[in-house]
Amino acid sequence: MIDHLSASQLNLYLQCSLKYKFQYVDKLPKPFKSSGLVFGSCVHSAMSWLHKQRMAGKEVNLEQVQRIFTADWYANRVESQIRYKQGESETNLQMIGRELLGQYFHMPANGVKGSEVPFAIPLVHPNNGQKTGVNFEGYIDLLEDGETIVEFKTSVRSMDQQDADEHLQLTAYSYAYSQLMGKIPKLLRLVALVKTKKPKIVPLETKRTAADHQRFFYLAREVLKGIRLGVFFPKVSFMCTDCEYRGPCAKWGRG
Repeated sequence: MIDHLSASQLNLYLQCSLKYKFQYVDKLPKPFKSSGLVFGSCVHSAMSWLHKQRMAGKEVNLEQVQRIFTADWYANRVESQIRYKQGESETNLQMIGRELLGQYFHMPANGVKGSEVPFAIPLVHPNNGQKTGVNFEGYIDLLEDGETIVEFKTSVRSMDQQDADEHLQLTAYSYAYSQLMGKIPKLLRLVALVKTKKPKIVPLETKRTAADHQRFFYLAREVLKGIRLGVFFPKVSFMCTDCEYRGPCAKWGRG
C-alpha cells in the first residue's frame, strides 16, 4: 500500500512503470550503481555541504568542496559496484566533477535560505482540496533569497529553455512550496551541470502558475491510480542501457 509519493517516484513511474515496481514494490536489490547516478549524488552532496556552510556564514575554499565530492565517491565505491559507460573511468569522471564544482564555486552566490529542505504535505488539489490519501514528500535542493527555488541537474547533454519550462521536478517543488507557504515561488532556476568533454554549467530560469500546479495534481493522481491498480509494464528507451534491472525485465511476461 503506497502511503506517499515523491518527485523521483513520479518521474520513475512515467519513465518506466516496471522499473518502479522492481524498485518500490518488489524492492529488488540493485547489483550495481550506474556511474551517472553516483556522479550526480556526489556532486549534490558537495554542493549541499557548500550551501549549508554559506548559510551558516562560514568561509570555505574550493579544495574543501572538492574533497567532499571525492570522499563521497569513495564511499559509493566501497558500498557497491559502480558500472561505467564505454569511454568512462573513475579518474575521468572525478576530474569532470571537480571542474564543475570549481565553476559553480566561483559563480556569483545568492543568499541561501535553505539547503536540502525537507517537506511532507498532503497531496491535494490546489484549488478545491480534493484528496488523494497520500503525502507528497521530498527535498528541495536549494532555497534562495527572493522566493527562488533552485534544482541542480547533472546531464550528459546541454539543456535549454524548454527543458526548464517542462521540468517535472521544478513543477513538483513549486507545488510543494505553494502548499507550504500559501504563495507561488517568484522564480525557479534549473542549474544544469553538463559533463561533456568541456564541462559547463547552464543556468536556466522559469516560472510556474496555478494552472501548472493543478495539472501536476492530476498527473500525480493518475500515477497513483496506476500504482494502486498494479499497472506496471516495461518502456524501452535509451535508459535501458544503464538499468540495474535488465535481468528481471528480460524475464517479464514470459512466466
